[in-house]
Amino acid sequence: MLFRRFLFTPSKITNDILQLPTHELLQQLGYVKQASSGVLHWLPLGLKTLRNIEGIIRRRMDESGAHEVSLSSLSQRSLWETTGRWSNTELFKLKDAKKKDYCLVPTCEEEITWLMNSYLTSYKDLPIIAYQITRKYRDELRPRGGLLRGREFLMKDAYSFHLNSEDAVSTFERVNATYDKIFTDIGVPFVSAVADSGDIGGDLSKEYHFIHESGEDTLFRCNSCEAVSNIEKCGSYPVESKEYLGDVSVKYALNEENDTLVCLYYPASRHLNWNLALEAVDNDLEPQTRYMTNEEVLAKFTENYDPMFNGIIRVMDVRLNSRSNFPDFPLKSYLKNNFAQLNDYSIVDVEEGEICAQCEEGELESAKSIEVGHTFYLGKKYSKALNATFRQQDNSDVVMEMGCYGIGVSRLIGAIAQVTRDPKGLRWPSSVSPYKVSVCASDKSVDQLNKVKALLDYKPYTDFDAKTSIGAKIQQSHALGIPIAIVVGPKSWPNVEIEVRGNFRSKNWETSYEKLHSQLGWEYNQESGKHFVLHENANDVVNILLKDL
Repeated sequence: MLFRRFLFTPSKITNDILQLPTHELLQQLGYVKQASSGVLHWLPLGLKTLRNIEGIIRRRMDESGAHEVSLSSLSQRSLWETTGRWSNTELFKLKDAKKKDYCLVPTCEEEITWLMNSYLTSYKDLPIIAYQITRKYRDELRPRGGLLRGREFLMKDAYSFHLNSEDAVSTFERVNATYDKIFTDIGVPFVSAVADSGDIGGDLSKEYHFIHESGEDTLFRCNSCEAVSNIEKCGSYPVESKEYLGDVSVKYALNEENDTLVCLYYPASRHLNWNLALEAVDNDLEPQTRYMTNEEVLAKFTENYDPMFNGIIRVMDVRLNSRSNFPDFPLKSYLKNNFAQLNDYSIVDVEEGEICAQCEEGELESAKSIEVGHTFYLGKKYSKALNATFRQQDNSDVVMEMGCYGIGVSRLIGAIAQVTRDPKGLRWPSSVSPYKVSVCASDKSVDQLNKVKALLDYKPYTDFDAKTSIGAKIQQSHALGIPIAIVVGPKSWPNVEIEVRGNFRSKNWETSYEKLHSQLGWEYNQESGKHFVLHENANDVVNILLKDL
């Protein structure tokens, strides 16, 4: 018995469907179905696409020597309290029948560190990378964009463990090289950018993005040295320094010893960049003071304030000058000898058109983007908190160094759909498309359709409503994003028509066409972009074209 195959896809594609936002289009075309805000069910076409992306990631991760695991989605409270992350407001928290607290994991630094600490006992066991492709959970206050920001999502998360920082940084670079291969295999143009580590923590961080005007992130690229950074890590200089004459804002902070007040002065019209401020003072800022008000910082500083011993550092943004309108200094009692001033530092968020701080030559250009991957060198943030140690050759115990590396697998589907779609619908790269080819035939060409299907290396999509016309079938194939449609009709037989829906990444097929078109009976109409070939050679032409799609 054959079950109805086209249950989840519309029998007719309308302009109203094609004009929908991407997350609604994916639902209408039968890839996913939204159950509630931020929660989606995966349908057959969506699952095929998901598994193709998983396959690309798994192949490259296995090649790198990583070990695949699968951790529980439930994580006990005690681990998260140990690392200080139980108070995170985006954790889904629950209790079991014995009133024990758990969370649904949004990421697995705690659990993987606990797990690997059970097995990594000697320096001989390191380095090692473990990864998984599993569902994660985040209690998003405002889920949006369908697959781009949901409450449940599929993620590839990998974690590495190391003898020392040199080995950890080396693996960080090696995993980034693996990520370059993964995103190249996927076939959508991408950029990697120096990034802020955020709440995950660590000293090095890199993001992977698709450039698109709908993206929530902003990247900056230098038109000279071509360095790419996100706004949190991008340094810039004004075209003309010390030209700002307006009001000046100040952010007070403390050094890590809490014995020095750091005064960060910057134009009131700009936004302070904490990462750049950290660089200006050699990373010697108490992290908590970032989120404290100026009044709270001053109160903490003056608790044990002694003008003879406590220092004050003023950091001046490069845009300021002596004629800028500075606020009054709040302390009445201080020694001028304890004052230090750092000039010519840029400590505000970049603006387009400013000068790149890296090469000090090129201008910075901005672009909206969608983040799809992130890598981190963590240092000892989690291993130290969870006492993850190994024994060295001299029998002393040392805390492991760590890295973590994520790719939003389900997010990738939403992002690829968003950046590649056009007025005809989706437009998948052949590497991730649920089907590489469809066969569209009239109801009078069933025998010919079966002959073509039997010749193809790939199982084609043929799940069309039998009542629809051949034109409607072609339209549906194009809307679903299938890279190639083979059109079979009685008038052209024994030839078939091949319509290319995918986006060519290269034009190597043109060389093959010049060499083989006579042998294969292959004709190409440059005006329509359609290919015509003897049906027995259709598989050869399809394979040639797919290599470029």
